[in-house]
Amino acid sequence: MTPDRPISELFAHQRPLRSLEFFPPKDDAGVEALRATATALKRMNPDFVSVTYGAGGTTRDRTAQVSALLKQEFGYTVMPHLTCVGHARPELDALADRIHAGGFRNIMTLRGDPPKGSTEFQVAADGLRNAHELVSLLKARHADFCLGVAGYPEKHPEAPSLDADLTHLRRKVDAGAAFVTTQLFFDNAVYYRFVEKCRAAGITVPIVPGIMPVLTLKQIQRFTAMCGATLPKQLITRLEVAADNADVLETLGIDWALTQIRGLLANGAPGYHLYILNRAKGALALTAGLAA
Repeated sequence: MTPDRPISELFAHQRPLRSLEFFPPKDDAGVEALRATATALKRMNPDFVSVTYGAGGTTRDRTAQVSALLKQEFGYTVMPHLTCVGHARPELDALADRIHAGGFRNIMTLRGDPPKGSTEFQVAADGLRNAHELVSLLKARHADFCLGVAGYPEKHPEAPSLDADLTHLRRKVDAGAAFVTTQLFFDNAVYYRFVEKCRAAGITVPIVPGIMPVLTLKQIQRFTAMCGATLPKQLITRLEVAADNADVLETLGIDWALTQIRGLLANGAPGYHLYILNRAKGALALTAGLAA
């Protein structure tokens, strides 16, 4: 199996990178729908795509299936997610070996969220407590892995403070992470402040902004409640005025994201990562808008 190119090499070209996030469908019908989305998104020509890993490892097999599909059938550079949740060290070693043998050289390395129904992260027997421990394990197992980690511009919901969260992020980078992808945000000033604080804390790797085009107010309020992001009042007002008009809501979401991305790139962001919820339309509309 031909190994993927490390994403760190792409950053070295000093051009903005474009990436997308897929999540594994629950059934075979969903896989076929994802295949159609992946086909449409080839026109966007993303630099890489990621595939999420369900809470508690609940989508582990689907993550592997979708990652292989996107790599082998579509030729994408794929970055599967991997978490600590529910895994002992020997199991993580075996997963790392399987990912490496499949030609994957990029992993999004996460602690992971508690399984559904749980409110607190539980360390598995002989497992890992934090993402920086997983970074260390993966780099020790296969030194040629290129590892991404998550950053929270408005801090992780469980962190006591942003400074404490930055200390933890620094540990992940010091353990061998090559870049940071941020949680979603809707005010670019939040990202700029976060990058400034990261640099002051000695975090020098690329920090990729994560962007999610809004589809509905209810949906985005649910996401922001989970990740601790805030919604600008102006965006809330626009979404409230649009009410239940799906076409208007989608147009507003794309327009807001497009304005964000233009501003981020103009101010030196190393690219952008789109949380697309397995939908092609918004990503293609953004690509077209940026090309105009």
